[in-house]
Amino acid sequence: MAKLGARAGWNENYVQSITASTTLTAGDSGKVFTVATDALVITLPAVAAGLKFTFVNTGADGNNIITISPESSDAIWGTITLAGSVVDLGGVDNKDLINTKASSIKGDSATLVSDGTDWYVTASTGIWAAEA
Repeated sequence: MAKLGARAGWNENYVQSITASTTLTAGDSGKVFTVATDALVITLPAVAAGLKFTFVNTGADGNNIITISPESSDAIWGTITLAGSVVDLGGVDNKDLINTKASSIKGDSATLVSDGTDWYVTASTGIWAAEA
């Protein structure tokens, strides 16, 4: 019997905390991951059409660097607008998306989706940088 208000396919673990560096799987798609621990690397699974992940910095302001890393043959595309400037992620294979520590603010977030070929930033808040 379905829970009151539940819908078919609803993931009851929709929001999960990440407390150690980890590699996500396709089964984690659709989840929102909160990160309050500094210096974690979160590795994305191989690209597959329809995968979607959201990451939220829940640590204290200026406390967390969060690194989102694609597999070595995958790239992250998109731009993130910052007060008068734009960070172009460039779509280079094996380059990370990084929520910068010194300028991090509790609530910074990024949502990535895959079309089966690459990853794309579809929403973001806060200051994120592309790995050099």
